[in-house]
Amino acid sequence: MTGLTKTEAELALIETAKRVLPAGGFGNFASDVVIREGRAGRVWDESGNEYVDFLLGSGPMFIGHAHPEVTAAVLAQVPKGTTFFANNATGIRLAEALCEAVPCADKVRFVSAGSEATFYAMRIARAHRGRDKILKFEGGFHGMSDYALMSMAPKRPANFPQAVPDSAGIPAKVRDEVLIAPFNDLETAASLIREYGDELGGVIVEPFQRLVPPKPGFLEGLRALTTEHGIPLIFDEVVTGFRFAYGGAQSYYGVTPDLCALGKIIGGGFPLAAIAGREELMAHFDKDRVAEDAFAPQIGTLSGNPVAAAAGLATLEVLKRPGVYEQVFATGRQLMAGLESALAGAGFAVQIVGEPPLFDVVFTDQSVQDYRTTLNGDATLLRRFNALLRERGILKGESKYYVSLAHDAADIRHTLDAFQDAAAILKSERRR
Repeated sequence: MTGLTKTEAELALIETAKRVLPAGGFGNFASDVVIREGRAGRVWDESGNEYVDFLLGSGPMFIGHAHPEVTAAVLAQVPKGTTFFANNATGIRLAEALCEAVPCADKVRFVSAGSEATFYAMRIARAHRGRDKILKFEGGFHGMSDYALMSMAPKRPANFPQAVPDSAGIPAKVRDEVLIAPFNDLETAASLIREYGDELGGVIVEPFQRLVPPKPGFLEGLRALTTEHGIPLIFDEVVTGFRFAYGGAQSYYGVTPDLCALGKIIGGGFPLAAIAGREELMAHFDKDRVAEDAFAPQIGTLSGNPVAAAAGLATLEVLKRPGVYEQVFATGRQLMAGLESALAGAGFAVQIVGEPPLFDVVFTDQSVQDYRTTLNGDATLLRRFNALLRERGILKGESKYYVSLAHDAADIRHTLDAFQDAAAILKSERRR
């Protein structure tokens, strides 16, 4: 499919969005497309254009859009009520399932978004340690809190461990409470932990940072260092939770943190996230278990609501089945190989970075191992390639392909053909 067209109705919606929404959108994806519906591994816009969907709602639709078992679970719950601001059986069962699946999870506390989960994980780590500073890794995305928006994507990276704010409106003093280290550099992380260990409340890391896998020994080394110094280690598994394995990246890589943040997949497409961790840290949410000055209150109107919990439980039931992860990994490997073949065959120097369920291309001949090496990629070429793919019915974010269980053989064929076609056009444009 090429030459996507827009109907007057969709164009009118886009104009309305420009009038009533800042920058014409929700702050997420490009505002020039308005999605009407999704089924399995595909979505359709308001003009009826069909796309193979590798955006997947930014990741939660891991088993596909409108999965019949998830839909049935939600429709069964909705007539009974949608939220109660109180315990409900479905939410309790989901908490039990998470504790059974995730290695670090003695207990969980529900919130509504990944940003909340990472925010509270850092807060209870600080409460437990009685220290204010957080060590994070340059390029790591931990949501939209002030602490998280430090050196997430600095345009002018500073010397380590200096933090660079990624947003206006963050108090200057926050910068002094966040230390920055390069991902996959255990030596630098060890130096900072040893130097600032008495000031650190916690260390937070994406075990798989955006697209970059951990080097062998990196996560194991962080685990050993934080244990040695008594500092809570937080894995941000909002993206990786249940994506690489049923127990998340901590199961996949074989390293267990003290706390983790979960989101996306565990809500089955509905607003739900969680903090999970060891009993002694999670006790800071229980005012009867800790001293008054160590209690961390957490209240959320929709936290653990039964509709999202029903969707999450149904999703986890699907993911428990034999062969699920093998299928996702096989699909991802096929797509990664096809992407590299198309672009390398067209004469481009590229690195295919990531794991089969979550990857992208970086236009560079240099290895990619952290945030700064991703900057070696040709961003202009990537944007153009993504635009050519969109014209050919491939929907993806700026910097990643999310692979789903629902992507079938037809989706794969369509995508591989689009890779070849887009790469050929990109090659011809470069010759001009």
